[in-house]
Amino acid sequence: MIKKIILLILGVFDFFYQRKIIHFFKEKNIRELNCVFDIGAHKGETIKLLLKYFKVNKIISFEASPKNFEYLKKTKKKVDKKYPKTDLIIENIALGSNEKQVAFKQFYESSSSTISDIDEGSSYYKKKFKLLNFFGKTNNFDTIKLNTKKLINYINQKKIYQIDLLKIDTEGFEFEILKGLEDKIKLVKIIMFEHHYDNMIKKNYTFLDINAHLKNNKFKKVLKLKMPFRKTFEYFYFNEDQNWKK
Repeated sequence: MIKKIILLILGVFDFFYQRKIIHFFKEKNIRELNCVFDIGAHKGETIKLLLKYFKVNKIISFEASPKNFEYLKKTKKKVDKKYPKTDLIIENIALGSNEKQVAFKQFYESSSSTISDIDEGSSYYKKKFKLLNFFGKTNNFDTIKLNTKKLINYINQKKIYQIDLLKIDTEGFEFEILKGLEDKIKLVKIIMFEHHYDNMIKKNYTFLDINAHLKNNKFKKVLKLKMPFRKTFEYFYFNEDQNWKK
């Protein structure tokens, strides 16, 4: 019961946070998206949010976790029925800056699942998973082996020439995915990604590294939002060489 109440409260705060994102897009007069890349789709939260407020012609959703992907399949069935004009493609693919085998951490609290290394001794880790431990969990995640792919190779294979929105939510692996785009980053109009400032996720880069990478590729930061109850921010960058306005 306690866990359900906490999740309900978090859901209320997340609702108002999502409204800020929608307001921002509409303020920029963005009401239609032709092609969206949803990386770190989880159970389809971004899919549902975008389809509720915008006309979206195509969404390609990537989810690395085989477990989470089973939930994403259910979301696709509902979306195909409710939004028949939207082409929703779901891919059980892990993306990165190169192609190799990685250790994927599948958390019981599934939205935290990640390829990134975890510091189990960090204060944030202990605080975040105190509730799960209270309910008798002896470990918070299982490790499975996955093979990463480069996004540039997927884009070339599928012959994609324009991406209106690239959303990345991969729990500390965002920069690796951006690097895997290589020169195809020029095809993207808008990039939306999370960056974690907590000490739970071990990263070999900082936000300044991402910012410099995007600036070098002619992207401009236009919005920064703090996520509720998290040491995490969401950033929005516009490609200055693209006509992103509709």
